[in-house]
Amino acid sequence: MQQSASPQQPMKKSLMTRFLDSVEYLGNLLPHPITLFALFCLAILVFSGIAGYFEVSVLDPRPEGAPGRTADGVIHVVSLLNAEGLELIVTNLVKNFVGFAPLGTVLVAMLGVAIAEYSGLLSAAMRGLVMTASKRMVTVTVIFAGIISNTASELGYVVLIPLAAMLFHSLGRHPLAGLAAAFAGVSGGYSANLLIGTVDPLLSGITETAAQMIDPTYTVGPEANWYFMFISTFFIAITGAFVTEKIVEPKLGKYNVDEASEDLTNDNMGLLTAIEKKGLMYAGFAVLVVSALLAWTIVPDDGILRSATGTVAGSPFLKSIVAFIFVFFAVPGFVYGKVVGTMKNDRDVIDAMAKSMSSMGLYIVLIFFAAQFVAFFNWTNFGQVIAVSGANFLQAINLTGPMLFFAFILMCGFINLMIGSASAQWAVTAPIFVPMLMLVGYAPETIQAAYRIGDSTTNIITPMMSYFGIILAVATRYMKNLGIGTLIAIMLPYSICFMIGWSILFYLWVFAFGLPVGPGAATFYTP
Repeated sequence: MQQSASPQQPMKKSLMTRFLDSVEYLGNLLPHPITLFALFCLAILVFSGIAGYFEVSVLDPRPEGAPGRTADGVIHVVSLLNAEGLELIVTNLVKNFVGFAPLGTVLVAMLGVAIAEYSGLLSAAMRGLVMTASKRMVTVTVIFAGIISNTASELGYVVLIPLAAMLFHSLGRHPLAGLAAAFAGVSGGYSANLLIGTVDPLLSGITETAAQMIDPTYTVGPEANWYFMFISTFFIAITGAFVTEKIVEPKLGKYNVDEASEDLTNDNMGLLTAIEKKGLMYAGFAVLVVSALLAWTIVPDDGILRSATGTVAGSPFLKSIVAFIFVFFAVPGFVYGKVVGTMKNDRDVIDAMAKSMSSMGLYIVLIFFAAQFVAFFNWTNFGQVIAVSGANFLQAINLTGPMLFFAFILMCGFINLMIGSASAQWAVTAPIFVPMLMLVGYAPETIQAAYRIGDSTTNIITPMMSYFGIILAVATRYMKNLGIGTLIAIMLPYSICFMIGWSILFYLWVFAFGLPVGPGAATFYTP
């Protein structure tokens, strides 16, 4: 008698699938970043009261006479859960907000970027770069364009990623490979760029505030990581192209148009019009003029924006870099808009800046609560106590060499899986790790550069990233049954290769070759 077939057993999930499912589940348990910061503020109040009651303290490692050293050589946790704490909170609530370093710098930079974005300059420049690339160079050009698009946050996600999928499809290549390449550049290479963008003053402001827990006179400028991020642009573009053509595209195989969820015959390739080409030509001339004027203020030995001693380090030029970001984007943006007709007068410029500010509402609310959290953390001395304890632990286990940064980068990448916002994650972690690693002997600029690697490389594999849903929606246009797991699997090789390769590049750049991560940036911190 023939034995009946046993019921089909459910397919076991792979270890990686279970891990990513767990990350998604844990990430969904987290509240909104704004709510998270509000809860952190409440937690600091409670724990500062407990620590203050038990008189938690550590020895101040700073030498006598050093800025910020306590009079008795001991750092005590200060309780905010009392009358003095309440007075401190209510009298400084507004001051904490308006004095938070990243607030003004990011908003000013965004005003200039907004003019270039709303005039259509950034979109046209991106389309011109991608659409004119040779077939041989199209992959690396798409990723390179994605990295450059980070200057205007949403542009790469909204314009380049759908465009790259269409471009690959028109060339007979798998459209999801184009989407993946663009996504890798825009999000995986988020911190890299040839230009100093809006993310630089945002992170440097948080780093400076954290560094001042150890050294109240320490400053960190937006240009702090420019050298390393400049060279990282080419590394990400080349590595991303290799992963696309040697790993991702062969795995995807030949594209079957029947998998599409809609008719793809009428894809608009977004070719530049004659007037857009003319606008780009005039905007390019404006860029040259602005660049020449800026160079005139700093390149000559007697440049008017050099420091009093005639050096570039510590000069008014570097201290005013946010103002120059504004000018660098605003002037070519207006010139382009004037030529193509998108900006006819001052009213159009004002409207562009106003639209940009209206879209920053969520960021401003986030900054309000983040500023309170950072201030509370400073007042309680929690950051210094944790930093000293952590530094003592690292020294006890003899983990103070450059290999420490590999662990730090991995940890930042893991946290990024659940807190997708670069500013939100750094506002939470910087007050702990910047002072801790400074006490071990590393400069804040170097610590920030390492953080940016971990923060960028896992953006492309976490559903917590704010634009992940948009990417998934574009992908399902070409593969109707595609799910989150499939998209993460496509992007995982980029994440792994970026994490390993970028960390090695950091080690070679900083420790093997002894090169600074930015203008005037030190590698090691000496009190």
